[in-house]
Amino acid sequence: MKPIHVTSEIGRLKKVLLHRPGQEIENLMPEYLERLLFDDIPYLKIAQEEHDEFANILRSNGVEVVYLEDLATESIKDSAVKEAFIEEYLDEANIWNKRRFDGLKQYFMEMEEKELVAKMMAGLRKNDFINFSKRGLKDYLDNDYPFIIDPMPNLYFTRDPFASIASGISLHRMKTFTRNRETLFTKYIINHHPDFSPHKIPLWYDRTDKFSLEGGDILILNENIIAVGISQRTDPVAIEIFAERILTSENEFNRILAFDIPKSRSFMHLDTVFTMVDHNKFTIHPNIQQTITVYSLTLQDGKIEIDEERDLLENILSKYLEIDNVELIKCGGNSMIDAAREQWNDGSNTLAISPGEVVVYSRNYVTNQLLEERGIKTYVMPSSELSRGRGGPRCMSMPLIRE
Repeated sequence: MKPIHVTSEIGRLKKVLLHRPGQEIENLMPEYLERLLFDDIPYLKIAQEEHDEFANILRSNGVEVVYLEDLATESIKDSAVKEAFIEEYLDEANIWNKRRFDGLKQYFMEMEEKELVAKMMAGLRKNDFINFSKRGLKDYLDNDYPFIIDPMPNLYFTRDPFASIASGISLHRMKTFTRNRETLFTKYIINHHPDFSPHKIPLWYDRTDKFSLEGGDILILNENIIAVGISQRTDPVAIEIFAERILTSENEFNRILAFDIPKSRSFMHLDTVFTMVDHNKFTIHPNIQQTITVYSLTLQDGKIEIDEERDLLENILSKYLEIDNVELIKCGGNSMIDAAREQWNDGSNTLAISPGEVVVYSRNYVTNQLLEERGIKTYVMPSSELSRGRGGPRCMSMPLIRE
């Protein structure tokens, strides 16, 4: 079996990639939250317990769970691969001074692979590196900054650095420097892990491409249609490049629907606006019930053709998915207060493990009850700490195989 096969948002989930939050969360500081794209600091012990419960829910429903940190560790067992990985990591961390670069390279090379991956994810404090000394003007100007290399606290949102599509992936160029290093782990996994590298996995997008594209903006509506959000984090030119590659390749996809959504943090990605929970049911952000602009990208005579359409979301979905009875389930229901609170905690960001069965955060109890009333089975996970990162169950998971 191929290591990647995803042609649906709701097909029964068979294998998924997660990242259990680690020491990178302990390296969050109030002064630098904005720099690291966080609004608050989760308590790591409880966040890990919540994440373990998430993984247990998946396993109890027949899903094989694999971890980013484990796959990355297994991908760099060869010493030459490990050395190349370290050099690329240091380069992308902007370690420009040669003496420091060489010192850090030696420091990392001496670590066992598992320890190395954990330290790369956690970031490097100045007091971790005993040979740290000021090497240039930037060190003097950043005298109060405690890190040589920033932590990567967003790693537990495995949905964003890449997306599994058909038997390939789109490996993303992230919008921010803070998150772009995250995609390096996936690069080495698909190129060097024994479960992935022999299959020559096709790339629908690459981290070396110029324009930003993030996985939270990609929803596979069915075996023919992919929705992509034109969002705060995904550039419209990236969508065109992605569309041309996937529509000209050998698969069943024949249309990309580009949804123009507001460019703000509360609408960060398309999957904070709506997610698919059943063949005809979707959770939605209440603010997109009005008219929305969608661009349909298709391949005509070898060229991308774009058609603009403005309509209600349910009409758009009904037309392209050929469904007569589309049901939109509003996050928070009809209460403006409940909707705002639960949207902030990703009430519409659900992970389908099969049609009509989804994982949800416990704190979004109003939305969860509405889902149950609409015939959706909910698997409720604890969420007091994980939700502080502003991402839900879909954000925290990257399906590798769906039926």
